[in-house]
Amino acid sequence: MASKPPKGTIAIEEAVLNPAGLSWIGESAPLFNPGQASSSQDAPKHGLNQQLLDIHNERLAQMDAHGVEYMLLSLTSPGAQGEPDPAKARALAAEANDWLAAQVAQNPSRFGAFAAVSMHNAEDAVAEATRAVRQLGMFGVMLNDYQIVATGGNAEGKKYYDEPEFRPFWKAIEELGVPVYMHPRYPPTKDLQPGTKYGDRKHILGAAVQFHLDLSMHLYALCSSGVFDEFPKLQVVAGHLGEGIPFNLWRADHWYNKPVKKATRPSKEDYSYYFKHNISITTSGNFNTAGLKFCIDQIGVERCLYSIDYPYDSIAEGQAWWQTVDLPEDQKRLVGRENAIRLFKLPLEP
Repeated sequence: MASKPPKGTIAIEEAVLNPAGLSWIGESAPLFNPGQASSSQDAPKHGLNQQLLDIHNERLAQMDAHGVEYMLLSLTSPGAQGEPDPAKARALAAEANDWLAAQVAQNPSRFGAFAAVSMHNAEDAVAEATRAVRQLGMFGVMLNDYQIVATGGNAEGKKYYDEPEFRPFWKAIEELGVPVYMHPRYPPTKDLQPGTKYGDRKHILGAAVQFHLDLSMHLYALCSSGVFDEFPKLQVVAGHLGEGIPFNLWRADHWYNKPVKKATRPSKEDYSYYFKHNISITTSGNFNTAGLKFCIDQIGVERCLYSIDYPYDSIAEGQAWWQTVDLPEDQKRLVGRENAIRLFKLPLEP
C-alpha cells in the first residue's frame, strides 16, 4: 500500500478507460482528434488512450509531483450512454464498474470512483447504481448527458432524464445519498451528417462549444422539471464551471419568474434556487480565476469544487493555475478539498 500523501487537492472529473472500452472509444476518438485513427486496433497506440488506460503509473506520478492528493475516477464519455442496445449498455456499465472498483482497491487512499450506468430504463439504472454504491463502494454516478436509444432500423433517439420515467432513478439516488455527475458527450453519428446542425459545423464540436451547449440544456431541463422539488436532498454536479449556466442565471431567472412562466412551469423554484441547493459546479477544464470567483458569488463557495479533467487537460496545468488563485484561505480549502469530502462522503480528513 502506498504511503499516505500530504493533504492536497481533490480532483473529481478525471477520466479512465478499461481495456474492454477500446472496442467503443475508437468511434469518438476522431472527433477529439480529427487526425487520429478510429479503429479499436489502433486505439492503444495513441497517447490519450494510454493516459486513459493508466491509473497507477504516470497518472499517480503526476499527482505526486503536483500536489493532487486524491482523484475520483470515471469511465470516459460516452460510456454506456453511447450504446443504443440496452443489454450491451447494461453489460458495458457493469464490466467497467467491476474493473474500476478493482483498480481503486489497489490504492484506496488515492483513488475513488463513480459508477457507470445504462439509462435505457430506470430499473437497470437503479440496479447498477445500487450495486456499485453498496457493493463496490463507489461514491456517485457519472452520466454522460443523454442516453442513445435505438428507434428502429438504423435510427437512434435520445432519452433525457427529466422525463417522468426516470423518477424512480432519482428517488433511488436520493436514498443512496450519493451525487450524480452530469458530463458532456459528443453527438451521435446521425447528428454529424451533412445538413445537420453539427454535421456542417464540426469545428465547434467538443469541449470548446458543443459540450456546454448540449449539456446546459439538459441541466436546465432537470432544474425546471420538478425533480428537485420531489427529491429535495438530491445532488447533481456539473463540470467546467457549471457548463456556463452560472453566467446566465440572472437572465434565466428573470424570465422564468415572470407570471406567464411561473403559472405554468413544472418546478416550484427558479434556476438559482436549485443551483444553491441541489447543483454543485467544478473547475474541470476551466481554469478561470475570474469565472470561479463569479460562480462563488452567484451560488456560494460551498457549491464550488476543484477539478482538472485529466487526461483531457493536464495535471500540471490545473495545479499550476490553482496555486495562483487568490481566494481567502478558508475558501480555497473548501473549493480545493473540503467540499468534495463533504459532498461525496470521502474517507479523507478535511
